[in-house]
Amino acid sequence: MDDHGRTPSSNQPILYVLDTNVLIHDPNALLNFEEHHVAIPMTVLEELDKLKTGKLLVAAECRQAIRLIDQLLGVASPEDVEKGVPIQRGKGAPKGFLSIMMSKRREPNTLLPENLNDNIIINQLIDLHAREPKLRVVLVTKDINMRLKARACGIESEDYSTDQLVDDVSMLSRGYHTMTGSFWDRVNKVETRQGHGRTWHQVQMNENLPSVHINEFIIDEQGFVGWIKEVRKDQLLILDMHQEPLLHQEAWGLKPRDIYQGLALFALLDPDIHLVNLSGAAGSGKTILALAAAIEQTMVSKRYRRIICTRSVQGLDQEIGFLPGTEAEKMEPWLGAITDNLEALHMEDENTHGSVDYILSKVPLQFKSLNYIRGRSFQQSLILIDECQNLTPHQMKTIITRAGAGSKVVCLGNLAQIDTPYLSATSSGLTYLTERFKDFPNGVHIALQGVPRSILAEYAESHL
Repeated sequence: MDDHGRTPSSNQPILYVLDTNVLIHDPNALLNFEEHHVAIPMTVLEELDKLKTGKLLVAAECRQAIRLIDQLLGVASPEDVEKGVPIQRGKGAPKGFLSIMMSKRREPNTLLPENLNDNIIINQLIDLHAREPKLRVVLVTKDINMRLKARACGIESEDYSTDQLVDDVSMLSRGYHTMTGSFWDRVNKVETRQGHGRTWHQVQMNENLPSVHINEFIIDEQGFVGWIKEVRKDQLLILDMHQEPLLHQEAWGLKPRDIYQGLALFALLDPDIHLVNLSGAAGSGKTILALAAAIEQTMVSKRYRRIICTRSVQGLDQEIGFLPGTEAEKMEPWLGAITDNLEALHMEDENTHGSVDYILSKVPLQFKSLNYIRGRSFQQSLILIDECQNLTPHQMKTIITRAGAGSKVVCLGNLAQIDTPYLSATSSGLTYLTERFKDFPNGVHIALQGVPRSILAEYAESHL
């Protein structure tokens, strides 16, 4: 079975033809097809060439893909490039082939009008299939419409899903396990000890307990909250958390409205947690909790030197360059959520607008575009990334690896509001992050509940 979960009908390798959006989604995609042959159409190279310049978020992905193609092809002759060059993988033997698909078609096999690059590629595959009917050709693209057109023309097609870790986001970890009744009714054996003002429970695993991961929480109807700090084959180490202190926490005057917000605020304020991943519907409190905790830890406890705010919004990177003003002024229209939440934090002040201006002048809060963050390393900073659902897994990795010593990354997102055309809830970088970091001992993920914004917002969330 190959990386895409397909079992070839014979031992003959498959020819996978990659679309441009696949290489933008994952510049290393061509390495993920094992022993099969990977072909890059000349049209795709031309599209990468057009997109590689400038400061767009995709430009860096295009340049990385082009560099990898150049590295793998090396000094191969034009004949070998068209036929296929063995893909060298590290120090091992080459595995699979990479070729550039030239445009050599005969007119009778042109089914689609060639006013679109997608049609040019599909026509090219139709001609190839006519010339070599025994060769299994698969078009790989993130574009659903292109896949539909290819299938209508008799060309096999599929989505690129090598970095898709889950098939159903409803199965994704919420960061906690809610239980009916008492958690202790499910426990057969427990050893309890106390130390440094904390209570620890060593719980024997059994079939009545759910499958859990480190740093997840257990919440029951009797008021017990446990934080899973160690997972072994036959036992769990649980730190006993008390609901009252969690609900009475405060950050910059903000208190949690429910236990889920309490857990999120606890993780945001914990110096040993370096990555906090908050997901939830609009109005569930993601941004205001993160912002309050960020200001608290820069202005009061002085744990971080500055707050770096950024946001992934479809169209931001294309449009930001045309706006007048400094980078911060250009970013302001897309970071209105931050200033809106600052106003909410100071709603009871005599002059809310004046308070927000004062905070913005005093707090080391910097608005940065994702392009700016890519090549930087931030020390002792709290990096706040909003709208993470619009990032690809590769972009998510690129941004999180910018965190330097003493820094904390807070990722916020709502999988129900994806604005990027080639991403879905299962292929989003937010889903990828949640799944990949579920065993990270210094990370916490919380799926926030409810819509406390207003009665109107709550009704709209459930009825529209």
